[in-house]
Amino acid sequence: MADDTLHKQFPPYVPAAGEEYMSEKQIAHFREILGSLKGELMEDIERTVHTMQDEATVFADPNDRASQESDIALELRNRDRERKLIKKIDEALGRLNDGEYGYCDSCGVEIGLKRLEARPTATLCIDCKTLEEMRERQVAR
Repeated sequence: MADDTLHKQFPPYVPAAGEEYMSEKQIAHFREILGSLKGELMEDIERTVHTMQDEATVFADPNDRASQESDIALELRNRDRERKLIKKIDEALGRLNDGEYGYCDSCGVEIGLKRLEARPTATLCIDCKTLEEMRERQVAR
């Protein structure tokens, strides 16, 4: 998935001894990660648009045409997932601005720096996310 690889260029944040959770330095660190991730996703989307416009070839062979349509459908599905991720990034940036970033939407505890670095758009602590996934599995049965 896109958000699993794009932000790996940032070194992990190491808090100073006694540093308060979601200090200005931590907020700046996550703002940079989220901004970089959003920028890379926007570039990918822009590149796809240009590529699709440039490669608007009509193939006479039905197999070639089907292959092209399949490739386009896959690309559009990926871009749609990235569009949804951009929306989550914008929401995370809004929570950063509101001072709510890094805290669980369900129980209010700290999500944790390592979890946020792994998934910068996380809104639930690991315990609440685990419970949510367990409920989803029970409903799916």
